[in-house]
Amino acid sequence: MEVNVLNVSGKETGAKVQLPESVFGVEPNDHAIYLDVKQFLANQRQGTHKAKQRNEIAGSTRKLHKQKGTGGARAGSIKSPLFNGGGRVFGPQPRDYSFKLNKKLKALARKSALTYKAQDSNIVVLEDFNFDSVKTKNYVKLVEDLNLANEKTLLVLPAANNNVYLSSRNLKRAKVVTADQLNTYDVLNAGKLLLTTGSVKTLEEAFAK
Repeated sequence: MEVNVLNVSGKETGAKVQLPESVFGVEPNDHAIYLDVKQFLANQRQGTHKAKQRNEIAGSTRKLHKQKGTGGARAGSIKSPLFNGGGRVFGPQPRDYSFKLNKKLKALARKSALTYKAQDSNIVVLEDFNFDSVKTKNYVKLVEDLNLANEKTLLVLPAANNNVYLSSRNLKRAKVVTADQLNTYDVLNAGKLLLTTGSVKTLEEAFAK
């Protein structure tokens, strides 16, 4: 699949780049995507939730009233889950939500997500660029020149670039990652995927391993 290369002003440079079929033209696997996204979201969870059980509640252990003859239910402790302020039955406990996925399955999920983006013509390829300084308005101008001001964008760089990353960090609809940080969730969550000519080569090399 051939795509025109644009400059940072949103104009065609006359160059074209070939999106490799091995990355952007595979047979999409929806279940692989589901598992990879599920793992990504599970890994975001801290798992530090905790509710006190009745043995952890501070309070007296005396019997509240005699067992029989009150006309009410029997009660043995103020810590009972039946009383306000008592312990919780089967409450949440700290746990690790992460789980393992095979590398080949995760790679298939990412390639499937990239294929969907290519099929929907939601990939924009830019020539390699850099900002002279860290300024949010530089990134805002880049997005506006591409007519993507109202879109969620994900820019994939071949390597870390602090000037570009820090310029985008304050924008809600923009995210910048390097090719080795690319994940299925971010690809699907973005309306438009912005690639540079360098990142296309980097992705092809990474998936060829």
